[in-house]
Amino acid sequence: MEVRKGYKQTELGIIPENWEVNKLEYYWTVVDCKHITAEFVQDGIPLASITEVQNLFVDLTNAMQTTDFFYEKLIEGGRKPSIGDLIFSRNATVGEVAQVMEWHPRFAMGQDVCLLRKQKLKYSTGYLQSVIKSSIIRKQLENLMVGSTFKRVNIEQIRSFSIPFPPPKEQTAIATALSDADALITSLEKLIAKKRLIKQGAMQELLSPTGLDGRSKDGWVVKKLGEIAKVTMGQSPLSEFYNTQGIGLPLIQGNADVENRKTIVRTYTSVVTKQGKVGDTIMSVRAPVGEISKATFDCCLGRGVCAISFKNEFLYHFLLYFEQSWAKFSTGSTFDSVNSKQVKELEIPIPKSEAEQTRIANILSDMDAEITTLETKLEKYRKIKLGMMQELLTGKIRLV
Repeated sequence: MEVRKGYKQTELGIIPENWEVNKLEYYWTVVDCKHITAEFVQDGIPLASITEVQNLFVDLTNAMQTTDFFYEKLIEGGRKPSIGDLIFSRNATVGEVAQVMEWHPRFAMGQDVCLLRKQKLKYSTGYLQSVIKSSIIRKQLENLMVGSTFKRVNIEQIRSFSIPFPPPKEQTAIATALSDADALITSLEKLIAKKRLIKQGAMQELLSPTGLDGRSKDGWVVKKLGEIAKVTMGQSPLSEFYNTQGIGLPLIQGNADVENRKTIVRTYTSVVTKQGKVGDTIMSVRAPVGEISKATFDCCLGRGVCAISFKNEFLYHFLLYFEQSWAKFSTGSTFDSVNSKQVKELEIPIPKSEAEQTRIANILSDMDAEITTLETKLEKYRKIKLGMMQELLTGKIRLV
């Protein structure tokens, strides 16, 4: 392969000429955690182990805590986490890494992690964290753990990671660009979480037969599900009729055939036993019971689901809100399940007015649509960031 001017071929691929590829230990010191069993207490000094390094920054919110005596033991030998360090998980979920910031309280490393400390202040913590989270290190980790039952790496293996090192200023520029992308993604995640909470509150108010003052709402009645909707219980066809060539109808048998509250196609059946229609509410009737989704196409209903047909989406939203309450109806020793009688006799508080039903359904559906739009945007931003990492961490795009 011809290498364009200003670039060179290395073990990590083609990178700019003024970048270096070297072992991590030449630029960063790697220090293992202290292998002692600390005493845990209720109100002490937090310990950062695998769970605490799953995010951008070390998260001590639910960390185990220890005494001052064990804290002093755990930070011996240069093990006290300092601003600009990284804490790296080397066991189980190998490769997770989080930054230590100035706002962190004092804490120590727990088990199964190690500390990465820059040897020169001009090296960028954010840059190394991005490299570790990229395919550059992921591929090296996969090669190290091939055929291993236990997913772990040792300190020498971590020290020997091959890392591309741009000049310090370019490290900082790359880290800043990726940090800005992270900030955008984080803000969108927070907005989605906020919208979901707002929707949950709206469901609680709109789908309840009583108002905030505790009084019954005018024009609401309680009906059995079987009285107001058509319920079609599923029946699985013989497996010999299954196919992936699109012959017949898609087969929906349980939550494996549902993604993001919508039915998905995994297999077809040429013999249709019970049929669901596009727009029906699909509910699982075998473990886990009561999970709700929408039929996005006509389908064959397998034994694990039923279809509920109604004139608007009020029942979809009500059953979604009621979803977690189905456990008390579950029966059976091998598989938790509910039968046709139990489904049809479920009591539903519902407005008499079809217009009111539709109004409530439309409000909640609009909220769903807004959240879906934001989730689509979030997925797009995540993909853009992955593309940025690939281009920036290999020097295909230069920021300096």
